[in-house]
Amino acid sequence: MKSFSQRAGFKPVKSAVQVDSMDSDLRNKLWNALTMSYWDSADKTATWIGENENLEILINRLWHNFYRRPVDTIARYWQTTREEVRKYYFACSWNEVYDFIEFVGENYPDEAKNLRFQELCNSILEKELSAYRFVNKVITQITSKIEISEIEDAINGTQKMQTVKVHLETSLTLLSDRKTPDYRNSIKESISAVEALCNLISGSEKTTLGKVLSIVEDKVPLHAALKQAFEKLYGFTSDSDGIRHALLELPNLAQEDAKFMLITCSAFINYLVTKAAKAKINLS
Repeated sequence: MKSFSQRAGFKPVKSAVQVDSMDSDLRNKLWNALTMSYWDSADKTATWIGENENLEILINRLWHNFYRRPVDTIARYWQTTREEVRKYYFACSWNEVYDFIEFVGENYPDEAKNLRFQELCNSILEKELSAYRFVNKVITQITSKIEISEIEDAINGTQKMQTVKVHLETSLTLLSDRKTPDYRNSIKESISAVEALCNLISGSEKTTLGKVLSIVEDKVPLHAALKQAFEKLYGFTSDSDGIRHALLELPNLAQEDAKFMLITCSAFINYLVTKAAKAKINLS
C-alpha cells in the first residue's frame, strides 16, 4: 500500500530531481533512445557485426576502451553481442549509465546520428527531471546539490509553518510531475510560499508580497538590492505570461522557469527564517 505522501503526490526532492540516482523510467527511456538511434538500424542491416561497418567500429571501441576487455571475446553474431550490451546496461550503476550513453554518443562513427541521439537523450533527461544533460557531447550536471539543498532546507525548516511548507511541497509536486507538469501553478505556489512566510513575520494576512516586504523590513533588516530583486520577481509572477491573471490561455513557461522560481524562493525563505530567528520573531 502506498504511504500518505505517495498518495498525496508529495515527493522528496532527491527523488524528484535525479542527482545521485536513476529510477527505472529514466533508465528504460535512455535504453529506448539507444535502441531507436543505433540498435534498431543494426538489427535491420546486420546478422553478423562485420556486415555493418559503423556498428563494428562502435562495438570494438566499446570492448577496447569502455569495457576494457579483449576484443577477441566479441561474439560475431550481432544478437548475441546486443544481448551482452543490454545485460551490462541494466546491471550497471546509475552513473555508469551516463558513462555508457556518453561513450556511445561520442564513439559511433556518424556525427549526425550522434547529434540526434544526444538531442533525444536531453529531451528524456529533461522530462524525467534528471540533473544532467548532454552539453557539447559531454554529460554535464545542470542542477547542483546546493540548489537541491536550498529546497530541502526550506521544506524542512518550515515544519512548524504549515502554510509555507504546503506551498513549497505543492510547487515541487507540480514541477516534478513527469506526466503532466504544471509550471504555471508551480511558480504561483513558490511565490505564495514566500508571501505566507512574510505574513507570519509581519503578522498581517492576505497581503501581496510587494506590500508585505515593506512591513517585514521594519522587523527584519533587508538589503535594499535584495528587496528590489524580490519585488521585481513578484512583478514577474504577477504580469509575465499571465501567471496569476490568466492574460494568455497558453502561458509560455518552461521547466527552467519553474525550477528557477522554486530554488530562488526556497533560498529567500531560508534567508528570511534565519533573519527572523536573529530578530527573535516567533514563526511557529
